[in-house]
Amino acid sequence: MTFQAKLTLGSVGLVSLMVAVVSAVDLGNEMQRQFDSTLERAKSLRIVASRMVSQSLNRHLTVPIRVALRDPDLQSLLVDALIAGDAILEVAVVDPHNEIWLDTDPARLGDSLPPYPPFTPLVTSSPWYDKLRILLRRESHDYYQLEQELGTAQDKPLLYVRVIISPALIRQNINPVMQKDANVAIASVLASICLTFLLSAVAFRPLGRLGNLLDQISRGEYEPDKLSAAKPATDEVAVMASKVSMLGQRLRGAQFEVSDLRGNFDRLLQDLEDAVFIFNRELNLVFASGSVEKFLGTDRSSLAGKTVGDLFPPKTPLGLLIAQATQTSRPIRNRRVPVSLPDHATGAPVVLLSVDLLESLPGMSLAGSGVLVRLRDPEAQRKLGRELQTADRLAAISRVTSGVAHEVKNPLNAILLHVEVARAKLARGNTEIQQEMEIISREILRLDRVVKTFLDFNRPIELSLRTTSVRDLLAEVVDLARPQAESVKIRINVEEESGDVDVRIDHDLVKQAILNVVVNSIEAMPEGGELRFESSAHDETAEIRISDTGPGIPQDLREKIFRLYFTTKKEGSGIGLAMTFRIVQLHDGTIDFASEPGKGTTFIIRLPIAAI
Repeated sequence: MTFQAKLTLGSVGLVSLMVAVVSAVDLGNEMQRQFDSTLERAKSLRIVASRMVSQSLNRHLTVPIRVALRDPDLQSLLVDALIAGDAILEVAVVDPHNEIWLDTDPARLGDSLPPYPPFTPLVTSSPWYDKLRILLRRESHDYYQLEQELGTAQDKPLLYVRVIISPALIRQNINPVMQKDANVAIASVLASICLTFLLSAVAFRPLGRLGNLLDQISRGEYEPDKLSAAKPATDEVAVMASKVSMLGQRLRGAQFEVSDLRGNFDRLLQDLEDAVFIFNRELNLVFASGSVEKFLGTDRSSLAGKTVGDLFPPKTPLGLLIAQATQTSRPIRNRRVPVSLPDHATGAPVVLLSVDLLESLPGMSLAGSGVLVRLRDPEAQRKLGRELQTADRLAAISRVTSGVAHEVKNPLNAILLHVEVARAKLARGNTEIQQEMEIISREILRLDRVVKTFLDFNRPIELSLRTTSVRDLLAEVVDLARPQAESVKIRINVEEESGDVDVRIDHDLVKQAILNVVVNSIEAMPEGGELRFESSAHDETAEIRISDTGPGIPQDLREKIFRLYFTTKKEGSGIGLAMTFRIVQLHDGTIDFASEPGKGTTFIIRLPIAAI
């Protein structure tokens, strides 16, 4: 339902409600007025009837009361008075035993007339809905009365004058008012409908133009020249249209930028080894780029209008997985799938399939979910992984050996300095250069030791791999470290969360690498502390944590601790952590640390979990 229709219906409903309320109030007032008028007439009739009866009795004092009340003139006068009240049903004179002695209906003489409820409380005290209920009854037997006592004998009334009222008879007086209210209500509703349609047509005309302008912008058909000659903004809608026009101009300029961006993005994807396909909500192809020809054997320009089923038939394993992902709304990540390559395709017989569900696709006219399909060559992925691994190892080697330059430079500088001193002495004829020669010889030996250590460090290591339990490996390290730790009052805590996880490693080398870290942690707590061992498993990696409560590692030294020959100890060699770093790298693992001054250091060693 449109907003204009909602506004029209709402206006009609509001006017109808207002008319109904006004009519109900008018009807209630008229109903109360009729009841009040009936009450006044009934009271007047009661007074008149009482006077007539008293006058008739006074004229016939010599005859019994019953005989005196049968005066034809008195009955005629009462009947004439009764005609003046529409809702007054009867006037009767009864004795204390409710026997009728005089009545406007002669046939009721001698009958019993029990008292009815008083009419005055109904008019003055009863709520409006009680009165309405009495009026709406088709066959009403709800009678009310006004009563007047006449004469007394032994403090008791001799006669009662009763005016009997039937409220249901008031309805005929209210019917004209109800008819009038109904006519007014119908006329008001019809007038409101016509007026609302007229006003909505006038009010929504600018909004209609604004909607057309937005439609043009959304279709890319916006023409700013048409709005340049428009009238200046004089109201809120015109101001809004002017702002939308400015927005359209900006979007028109942005379209060219987006077009250039998409072109650059498309050229970037063409250089990728992956094939990327984007489908809309109806699973029609809206974008294809990358190495499409490699996997499909056809030019991507010929794929326009194709569906998922056309490019990837559901009968094939690849098409079946894509169809299941789109139907169940479950993404797929790097699933190895065999494919039947076309004749002109050059891809691998196995691809890595990824399917992602997109909530909204930029640049699409249809809103809703879409599907992104990506095909990758596993061999290219492995090649890239090997290249990254090689680069990582080269960076690690550079990181480890960066301290060698410092160790080599110092002996060379000492040798050069003392060679110059010896040359100067010889030039002066002084042959006492024995001290310089000893220093030069000592520095040469030192340089030789540094070079040999570096060569040994970088010599290829033959790994003797075997499957080892992380729990058993950690238990051996703890047993070896416990005597040294207890000698300096260091508590050892072991927490295992990895369960029975195995790694494929050179057992002795990795144990030595972990011991190098443990020894450094113990030496960092000469006055005691806590040494904590933790192991856990995450996805495909086993993690070993060694934490101490020592002074921590200063910020300016954190980038140097894995360098060869770097040490902060007086008697340290600077080889332990560098060797640990190299051993972990040889096992395709990683080592890292986190340190907080004054609170300690935690080393984290991660190793691949052994394949089952």
